[in-house]
Amino acid sequence: MADAKNVLLVEDDPNFGIVLRDYLHLNGFQVTLAKNGMEGFDKYKKGDYDLCILDVMMPYKDGYTLAKEIREDNISIPIIFLTAKSMKEDVLQGYKVGADDFLNKPFDSEVLLAKIKTLLKRKSAQTSVNQKQTDFQISDFHLNAKLRFLTYKQDDPIKLSPKENDLLKLLALHLNDLMPRELALTQIWRDDNYFTSRSMDVYIAKLRKYLKQDPNVEILNIHGEGFRLVVHT
Repeated sequence: MADAKNVLLVEDDPNFGIVLRDYLHLNGFQVTLAKNGMEGFDKYKKGDYDLCILDVMMPYKDGYTLAKEIREDNISIPIIFLTAKSMKEDVLQGYKVGADDFLNKPFDSEVLLAKIKTLLKRKSAQTSVNQKQTDFQISDFHLNAKLRFLTYKQDDPIKLSPKENDLLKLLALHLNDLMPRELALTQIWRDDNYFTSRSMDVYIAKLRKYLKQDPNVEILNIHGEGFRLVVHT
């Protein structure tokens, strides 16, 4: 299975974890199993994964904390939470730290499989559109989106955060054209609501500060629609 997708499964119930690992393996996935959040993050750092499945309630480090740490490193990897709790507050907290989906225990394994395939298909579609180009020239700025370096002329490069990098890259892909607000929110923040919208405005302000060195570069706010990264000639 040379093209098998790699899944990180973090589950503190050893019997359930082994059963779920074997089930996913039978369905064509390579699965790395960790028994708690600390071990899970250690294995995450050492591996290259296409998707993470995280139990919420775990010793040493819970699933929410682990997901937040993973999200700080990679904002695009799909994350599914497994939880025995179905309280609204727990679900909201999960989405807040970057969950893509939830499954309440006990669950149908075929439903999990369907969710995994859907998330991987969505990620593949986004990757094919957005990841081919990694270098952008924005007037006198150069963006290396692979390394997250933004360089002005011969100055030392600025290391962008993952969200700053992804947002600037999306703007650059729409250079001198409209970047719809909902496109950035769904691709980068994975949700279009009041809180994620305010968060994006904060990141737009940060990018404007970086880009103000070049008077020919401007991020315009198109009211009610989105933003335009404009290079004036």
